Amino acid sequence: MNSLFTVISYTMKDMLKRKSFIISTIIILLLIVVGFNIPNIISSFGGDDYKEKLLIVDSENIFEGNLNMLNELNLGYEVSVQNIEKDAIKDKIENEDIDSAIILEKVDNNIKMNYIVEDASMFSEIPQDLVNAISTIYTNIQINKLHLTEEEIASITPSFEFNIEQIKEQAEGNVFVIMILSIFLFYAIYFCAYQVSSSITIEKTSKIIETLVTSTSPKTIVLGKTIGIGIVGLLQLILIIGVSLLSANLFLDHELINLVLDTSNITLYLGIITIIYFILGYFTFALLYALTGSTVSKPEDIQSANSPIALVAVASFYLSYFTMMNPTSNLNTFASMFPLSSPFCMPFRVMMGLASLKDVLISIVLLLVTILIIAKVTIKIYSNAIINYGTKLSIKDIINMYKSK
Repeated sequence: MNSLFTVISYTMKDMLKRKSFIISTIIILLLIVVGFNIPNIISSFGGDDYKEKLLIVDSENIFEGNLNMLNELNLGYEVSVQNIEKDAIKDKIENEDIDSAIILEKVDNNIKMNYIVEDASMFSEIPQDLVNAISTIYTNIQINKLHLTEEEIASITPSFEFNIEQIKEQAEGNVFVIMILSIFLFYAIYFCAYQVSSSITIEKTSKIIETLVTSTSPKTIVLGKTIGIGIVGLLQLILIIGVSLLSANLFLDHELINLVLDTSNITLYLGIITIIYFILGYFTFALLYALTGSTVSKPEDIQSANSPIALVAVASFYLSYFTMMNPTSNLNTFASMFPLSSPFCMPFRVMMGLASLKDVLISIVLLLVTILIIAKVTIKIYSNAIINYGTKLSIKDIINMYKSK
């Protein structure tokens, strides 16, 4: 047990001292802070306060001087009403005094709107929000002329309420939040697991492994390095989540957060489940990467050796990710049980209220059995390949090593 703690401690110190780990962590944290500050950066340049300058010409006084009401509707336009000629309008647009203009004319019982812009290829029609607002103003003017009672006005201008219902089982939770968390969890597991392969190969290259083998068993080395890198990865994950939550609270409007990111289903139970699946998912892929890392002796061979595992990891993630679009499907249920995809899928079935405690326990048991099988194979291969300094081992060589005593 002391040997295991020694390997864990050595691996953690080695990871924390690596410049690549320190720099990548700092860059990620800076990107998070800057990303959450984008709305503030945009507003500092006046992006949020800018309003398109719109000139409206109502020479026939069709709207009886009520068009200035458009400025009160917060449509994103700075509206001015003037009676000028079309040539003068074109001059104003060319001089950038205004961005666009609308000329209103009454033809029979219809209102004709002539929308004038600098480049018509950018517009297929007058913006619908303007059309609706101008139509509403005209309708109100005509209704007022009829001297109707409030009850009569209410009867011809009812308010419509819309509701959407679906027959299929309804999943609870914001799918957008779920997909973001799924992507984040995948990258956390994938990159932490990848470090195991890189660490093993580098130590073989530097001959450090010979010292480790003489002082402890290959099994202890595999488990120690896997646990050590996993602890560092988990600490990095917690740091990133903490900085993200702090940045969101400091730099984003809380109403905007609640509107876009419905976090009402994020509970302590979900947090515990997510951490459990992060740990189990990490061990699954970390042990697979430990297997590939032990089969090569040169750092430049790591990428090619890891390619099959990377393809399996990406395929497992996409199986989970795309089935979330239909979370009540049988395929999504399968993804939450399949050991290689369940770490990315099951936490968010829990978040959506679709997974029972029994489902979670079955999924965890399947993951644990998978981890034990992979660990057995990895430790056996690692024990035989640990002092191999030749070329990258072939699949046939790996199979023979596993069969040997």
